[in-house]
Amino acid sequence: MGKKLHIKKGDIVIVNTGEYRGQQGRVLEVNREKERAIVEGVNMVSKHTKPNAQNPQGGITRKEAPVHISNLNLIDPSTGERTRIGRKLNDNNKLMRYAKKSGQEIK
Repeated sequence: MGKKLHIKKGDIVIVNTGEYRGQQGRVLEVNREKERAIVEGVNMVSKHTKPNAQNPQGGITRKEAPVHISNLNLIDPSTGERTRIGRKLNDNNKLMRYAKKSGQEIK
């Protein structure tokens, strides 16, 4: 298993750097071993596909490629700004994530 990351599947993130800087999207998948995440609508690449059962015509399809998680920041649910993540124990002794800017818990 890879190390614990600050981003989970389903989070809304913003891209910090690179060609897609400033774009927001939902995290579709996280690869903990490679420390990369696939973000909806970000880092689109063209993939040449042979004809198959799902795509009988074949041709060029556009899909998202992984982005390194160091280039992503979580969006604070209360303010809508980028924020860092902290972890602390809640009342039930379960580890929860919270936004460092507003202190609000992240579901």
